[in-house]
Amino acid sequence: MLTRLKLGQFRCFENFEAEFQPGLNLIIGPNAAGKTSLLEAACVMLRLQSPRTSKLGDIIRHEARGLVLDGYYGGAHLQFYYSPRRKKLALDSVEQSSAAEYLRLGKVVWFSNTDIALVLGSSEVRRRFMDFLAVQLHPAYRGALRNYERALRSRNLLLKSPTPRFKELQAFNEPLLESGKLLMAARQSFITALRPLAQLAHTAISGSRETLDAQYIPSCGSDFAAALESSRGEDLRLRQTTLGPHRDDLHLLLSNAPATLGSEGQQRTLALSLRLAAARLMEADTGKPPLLLLDDIFGELDLQRRAALLRELPPGAQQIVTTTQIEWLPQGLAANVLQMPPLQPATNAT
Repeated sequence: MLTRLKLGQFRCFENFEAEFQPGLNLIIGPNAAGKTSLLEAACVMLRLQSPRTSKLGDIIRHEARGLVLDGYYGGAHLQFYYSPRRKKLALDSVEQSSAAEYLRLGKVVWFSNTDIALVLGSSEVRRRFMDFLAVQLHPAYRGALRNYERALRSRNLLLKSPTPRFKELQAFNEPLLESGKLLMAARQSFITALRPLAQLAHTAISGSRETLDAQYIPSCGSDFAAALESSRGEDLRLRQTTLGPHRDDLHLLLSNAPATLGSEGQQRTLALSLRLAAARLMEADTGKPPLLLLDDIFGELDLQRRAALLRELPPGAQQIVTTTQIEWLPQGLAANVLQMPPLQPATNAT
């Protein structure tokens, strides 16, 4: 459980501190009060990555040198400092030389009112969803992803050179294949495990009106090495690596039709079902539910789907929910409330 969170120079906040309780926590306030940024800070402190941007430099407060996050999760004291020039991690006041032990503590599932992009957005959005989940389920995934990205950058730089040499290109193929195969196997494994959980969640929220399916589609098929070799000519022509895990996708279907053809309500339900399935999968993997961070999603759902979603949240999970008002809450539902005042000034607040 996350009990306390302090942030400095993070997005719209110069300094801020919040305390949380078990069960349901509501962050209530008007738009541009920093609710989403507070929720994002909890995710960054626990996972060292933002669900909203791939660059941590984007979340440093304007004109500040770096950001600081400090909090308590499960009794452990977590501290994270980040600037473009330096990163520092501490666990129970002991500086960590690597992130491995730090990242074992907190598991997180992020829900957002922009999750409809999982259906309508580019394949990059769905790969980010797969990667964010996979790094929490597979200890070796984070290192493999970094190794793959490093090899991919080097290979693409070589392809962009005036006269790329075949032998040099081959030198980057080996690390690309080694890490890429691990990524593909992990993605296939957890999507296979995620699918029935997503189907159950979708049935519960939609009232069995539609069926859901999710299919992992590797861009290079089942044989990465053969695909990489056969795409050499196209890679040289386009001066970039055209196949590999960086081009994978997750195909989403509603009642056997592309999910992009569904209504907005159906698409939002599908996205919620994927997030709920991720929470169930983490709970099965670790024996305890993850921290659930829900950013202003209830206003996008009708009353029936709101109630169904609340029922489907893993029992015992700590939930931190942002909202502008609480009239939608069922009567008698206990919650810890954190009231956010409007920011003055409100620039850069979200």
